[in-house]
Amino acid sequence: MTTSPASLSMTSLSSAAAQQAVQPPQYRRKLSIPSGGFKRVLVLGSGSFGSCLADHLADVGHAVSVWARSKETVDSFNKHHRNPKYLKDHIFSKNLRAVGPEFPSNDQVKMYDVIVFAIPTQSMGGILKQLAPVLTESDDDRQQPLLVFANKGIEIGSCFLPIEIIERECGKEIARTSTFLSGPSFAKEIVQRLPTQVSVASFSTPHAERTAELFHQGHFMCFVNNDPIGVELAGALKNVYAIASGVASGLGFEQNTRAGLVTRASAEMQMIGTAFQADPLTFLSLAGVGDLFLTCSSENSRNFTVGKRLGQGEKLDYILATLGSTAEGVETVKAAHELLERIEMKAPIAEAVYELLYGGASASEMAARLMGLPSMPELQRPLVRRNSHSERFHHAIGHMSPLANNSPYASPSTSPSATPLHTPKGSPLVKPMSDMKLSPVPGMENAKEGVAPEDVPSIGERAVEKH
Repeated sequence: MTTSPASLSMTSLSSAAAQQAVQPPQYRRKLSIPSGGFKRVLVLGSGSFGSCLADHLADVGHAVSVWARSKETVDSFNKHHRNPKYLKDHIFSKNLRAVGPEFPSNDQVKMYDVIVFAIPTQSMGGILKQLAPVLTESDDDRQQPLLVFANKGIEIGSCFLPIEIIERECGKEIARTSTFLSGPSFAKEIVQRLPTQVSVASFSTPHAERTAELFHQGHFMCFVNNDPIGVELAGALKNVYAIASGVASGLGFEQNTRAGLVTRASAEMQMIGTAFQADPLTFLSLAGVGDLFLTCSSENSRNFTVGKRLGQGEKLDYILATLGSTAEGVETVKAAHELLERIEMKAPIAEAVYELLYGGASASEMAARLMGLPSMPELQRPLVRRNSHSERFHHAIGHMSPLANNSPYASPSTSPSATPLHTPKGSPLVKPMSDMKLSPVPGMENAKEGVAPEDVPSIGERAVEKH
């Protein structure tokens, strides 16, 4: 049987069409010059995320230095424009140079306009303690550097979020103006300049907008958020739930399981957020459900990989020794467990992950525990529970919240990338702090707004007060 020329032609056209259909989309990448001009930027941390952010800023045109603890890494960056440990196949921008392994001196730090923190949360306190003299120094001739925190997690022992660590080491004013970058953003896609969207949060809208302007490009879009507490909680807790999602995959469960798990994980995150008066809408943002979905559904996620290997029967110590990078969720599980005990909240998925990693339970026992839960209402609006966490936030840094009408940091935004600062009137989702009936905390009965007495227990030191 012979094939006609017309048939061959149609077959060729179909083949060409099929090949064209599977080609990745091509687009012309355009770089925009930041309206604030080019900055001198110091990135602390040469891991995968710190390196990719440094490369992104250097590619835009900023003068970027990245601090690395390893001399090998410093030399490799400066001589070959490569990171020998992370993103090994990528050639980094020539505008990027490495410093270290010694930590920059105070005089060197003063040279930078922006400091980006991409270090593990558990190391954050020590680094801030070193920087505190520079950050808190009063100098009319020098503007304080813009602080951008890209790390996620909860400090073990204190149960502090990053903004609380900042307040502890550097004071309230530095905490108020710090900015936090979070969202669904794998480092290897950022260095490939694939489109990425992130949240930039701060209690100070002007500072959040400065950070957004610094990073914003067509392939790295920034959206301003005024709820850093919700953004930090979501960024930390999603790593815990990514481990759970990985375990489900390792056990052989498929898409139904993952979709249900991610949805219930989002509900747990929102519930925990009520203890901090976080905005429930934040957990539906890029930093919330966006990052949760990405981390829980991709093997490029280190935390998902840890969970999957646990589900396949490997031991945690061996997984961490051979992972090749840090999975912050492993440490965050400990802190989240302690935090849940202190605020007296139940989060079945997070608690099951703790039992798997540190309580001796197996992956199959973890699954059986979750599958054995009784039927319960799906949608419950959690009560705003007054406890040491929310009390301390309200009295120590609550006056800089956009919900406070007299906040000097809650000015209306004119930035086209900014999100609305206020929830519409009558919204059932957020109850204004002025309408809340607050139960007094010992030592705070006569406290002035925005002032936290020194003898008041810090966050994480007291259990929730029962109603």
